[in-house]
Amino acid sequence: MIPFRDENPTLRAPVITYAIVALNLAVWLLIEGGGAGLPLARAICTMGLIPGQLTGRVPAGAAVPMGPGLWCPIGAGRAYTHIVTSMFLHASWMHIIGNMWFFWIFGNNIEDSMGRGRFAAFYLMCGAAAALAQVAMDPSSPVPVVGASGAISGVMGAYLVLYPRVRVYTLVFLGFFLTTIALPAWVMLVYWIALQLLGALPQVAGVQSNGGVAFWAHIGGFATGAVTIRLFADPAYLASRKQNPWVPQHVRWG
Repeated sequence: MIPFRDENPTLRAPVITYAIVALNLAVWLLIEGGGAGLPLARAICTMGLIPGQLTGRVPAGAAVPMGPGLWCPIGAGRAYTHIVTSMFLHASWMHIIGNMWFFWIFGNNIEDSMGRGRFAAFYLMCGAAAALAQVAMDPSSPVPVVGASGAISGVMGAYLVLYPRVRVYTLVFLGFFLTTIALPAWVMLVYWIALQLLGALPQVAGVQSNGGVAFWAHIGGFATGAVTIRLFADPAYLASRKQNPWVPQHVRWG
């Protein structure tokens, strides 16, 4: 299921949501070269989060293979800064498009619920918690972790708590056919986090990750967003939304 819009109006323009999307796109194009081999590898090596580097289990001076003829040298110190920088990096066009798509659907309403400054702090907190969850589950990994999906998972966890019954329109593939259906947000979001939990099961069973999807980052970010959203959301705003969530209110759509 791929969401493409929701029936959830906003009161304010989602300035921080726009800014985060713009920043991710700017990093992808200007620093990662839009996915060009050498700029992409250099950015991931120098700003991506390598769990083993953060925990000290991969020693400085070691080299991590990044692809044919490409090696990522492990530097010394300051790996903690990569917790933040890694959440603005992506590995491919599909990676950044998918992340920004989901963020665009769900981010504006979470920003609206708490205001701009709090939303920026909430987003960074969820991204950091997601990164640390991935490190905790695979502390010796030499594989760089990059992407905004951990922070965006936090936004999705928050959305599940605040707007579980809001209607979300999704694309559904039925074999060779494509159709659209409207679902309560909780159905789509519970389905999504269930996929992440299933994807993480092999590692729980002792199968080491060789790259790919950082499932534990998604789980950690989602849980952080769901647990902390009430601390960030404006109670007065939430009280004003305690009407039928399936019916659009007389406010501007974000």
